[in-house]
Amino acid sequence: MTTQQLAKRQHIDNILSYVDGVQPAHSFPETELIGRSWTRCLTEYGLDPSRPRSARIVTEQTLREHQDSVDEFLNVARAGVEQLYGMICHLGYVLLLTDHRGITVQYLGDRRSDRRLRQAGLYLGADWSEQYAGTCAVGTCIAEQLPLTCHRVDHFDATHISLTCTSAPIRDPSGELLAVLDISALDSPEARYSQTFALNLTQLYARMIEDAYFLRRYRSQVIFRCDKSREFVQVNGQYLFAIDEAGRVEASNTAGRELIEDMHLEKRTDQNPDLTQLFECQLDDIWSIPFDQDDQVRAFRRQGSGDTFFAALIQPRIVSSRPAEVETLAADERVPGLDILAADDPVMRRTLGLAKRLRNRDVGLLILGETGTGKEILARAIHDSSNRSGQAFVAVNCAAIPESLIESELFGYVAGSFTGARNKGMRGLIQQADGGTLFLDEIGDMPLQLQTRLLRVLAEGEILPIGSDRPVRVNCRVIAATHQDLSQLIARGEFRADLYYRLNGACLKLPPLRQRADRLHVIQSVLENLIVSGSLPEVRLRADAVSALLAFDWPGNIRQLVNALTFAEATCHGGEITAYDLPEECVSDRMPPSAGDLAGTEPESTPLLDALQVHQWNISEVARQFDVSRPTIYRWIGQQGIILPRFLGKGIGTERK
Repeated sequence: MTTQQLAKRQHIDNILSYVDGVQPAHSFPETELIGRSWTRCLTEYGLDPSRPRSARIVTEQTLREHQDSVDEFLNVARAGVEQLYGMICHLGYVLLLTDHRGITVQYLGDRRSDRRLRQAGLYLGADWSEQYAGTCAVGTCIAEQLPLTCHRVDHFDATHISLTCTSAPIRDPSGELLAVLDISALDSPEARYSQTFALNLTQLYARMIEDAYFLRRYRSQVIFRCDKSREFVQVNGQYLFAIDEAGRVEASNTAGRELIEDMHLEKRTDQNPDLTQLFECQLDDIWSIPFDQDDQVRAFRRQGSGDTFFAALIQPRIVSSRPAEVETLAADERVPGLDILAADDPVMRRTLGLAKRLRNRDVGLLILGETGTGKEILARAIHDSSNRSGQAFVAVNCAAIPESLIESELFGYVAGSFTGARNKGMRGLIQQADGGTLFLDEIGDMPLQLQTRLLRVLAEGEILPIGSDRPVRVNCRVIAATHQDLSQLIARGEFRADLYYRLNGACLKLPPLRQRADRLHVIQSVLENLIVSGSLPEVRLRADAVSALLAFDWPGNIRQLVNALTFAEATCHGGEITAYDLPEECVSDRMPPSAGDLAGTEPESTPLLDALQVHQWNISEVARQFDVSRPTIYRWIGQQGIILPRFLGKGIGTERK
């Protein structure tokens, strides 16, 4: 018998001995909580520790139903989940977020350990209810309604004794269990105390996520936020109470409910308590909080105990209540055509603020940004918001016009200027922009000899068509754009310095999509514009799709986002885009949909391998079965270590398209 088999045998004996009332020889549970769970597993659920159960992964359809039921919560929890995972991933932990039934609705883990994690059940869609998985952090947290660490031999299932798992409950504003936050590791130190920090960290983030959800749910009401520290109440007040106009508490977070329960107020009346029952104050004292002190914080004494609490008010935004002079000032600063391009990204705020101030000035603008960041969209918005909006906006991509034609395209020509010229000649693009705006995209690709002619246009306000001896006056505003570093081009002699200074009256910088703080706004705006323009039918993004889109780096920026949304709409069902509908590069952790209790099967008997064998290694047929692309099937094959038959490698196999 191997050491591992011996350890499992000893673990099973310990559980049976404990439940029978006989003190086990080794490693009996360190807490009553684990012991109660072991007893439930044997006496209530009928689980047998000598018969380990493979991890259960629910079907894709069932997973979607569970995710849909907590869709709003997942949108709120996303930031906290990703932040926590960023702190623990390098320590070998994975992160699970389950619903109140123990089904994993969000998962973050290391793809390099994908197979082991899936077999252990540390995966999206895994069922960690105590009734199925036995004593475990998630299931026992649900049963006991308490945070806990289930460390190694605390687990009921002997196949899990190498795991360490730590969970904390997340409750809705009514106090009902909403979700469970869990961090787990496949391998851990023997000592249980090694997970003390993990427990504290998980509880902290569970509270943060719970409070963020509370604030989201009650964003249209006044929130009374208090704490024992004046310095932290504004940013991290521990107690949250949603109140009505009479100061009555309509809902509270977990800490707030515990404060009320500690004072036994819920037993004194059938109605919700009001703040004057909690603190020594009058109603006016509460509503005057924003005005009494410079920091908008006020001290209160707790009824009965005399403890000091510091409180602040979070008030819903009511536009009509702002002073008239503030309303007028804000209206003067609004330029709808430009404001719509961003939400709360600091770089975009500066860029758009400068664009607003310069939109009616005849100063050259140079827009800098990576390919696909929306340089032409910004240029057009500036034009449409300016006093030239009634005239033409002419966009020229200097990189797209053949060098042999760019001169005639820009400056035009007179009849008979060259072979193939039109009989009546042609007005150039610069002349077509007369009175309006000329947008020169990718100006860094303009040939040097044409840069000289363009400089003359900017300096003298006139053009000379090819074959003409008479200059033509033009009055157009020039906006240029490039993704290149023009200073480097100047240093290499590939761009004229004097033209650069002519174009760069002001520089507007567009950040790449991956760096924008308002990525969610951009994603929603792009989708809405595609729908309004008729490019896409009415469709919505589910929370898991939003999470995937926000997590992606977007090397192609907004242009790539448009393509991704178009692709996703074509592959989705029922007018709802999920993470499974996005292009493969946008979803790093997508795995093949399962058909039931599939995780925990041996590598030689996976759903993917079964499908490959059924379809005689026809990759296209397997892709159709799983409703994914062929590259995705090849990626799954690599992740699961499946060896393709030699005839496929030699190109002998045929595939029906």
